[in-house]
Amino acid sequence: MATLPSPRYLAFPFRIEETGAVTADRSQHVRQQIEQVLFTNPGERVFRADFGAGVQALVFEPNDSALAAVTKKRLVSSLSEALAGEVDPRTLTVDVVSEEEKLFVVVSYSLATLGHTERQEILLGTAGTPSGGAHG
Repeated sequence: MATLPSPRYLAFPFRIEETGAVTADRSQHVRQQIEQVLFTNPGERVFRADFGAGVQALVFEPNDSALAAVTKKRLVSSLSEALAGEVDPRTLTVDVVSEEEKLFVVVSYSLATLGHTERQEILLGTAGTPSGGAHG
């Protein structure tokens, strides 16, 4: 019995190497979509003005529980729309924790139809340099 090949997606950021366009598997593709939502400013995309959460700007905001609550609400809304069909919406959770000069964003989800659970952590620090990690 033959099995279907695993789908491949164009990697983000888009790039071409000697062998052609760089691709990503489904799990990588979803993680890259999350990064696009987090680090794209609303209004930055011409035909999708409501796309993005613009978390880079949060580095310059007062870091308190109010910021974490507003950020969480914005991220849940943006990610739910961007990941529709890729992620089981019942499993999508976003946690935003402010700790001194750092803001931690943790996104957990299960890939739709596969049930594979993923967790992605993003740290925004005072230097304005985001760092992230993905855990499967």
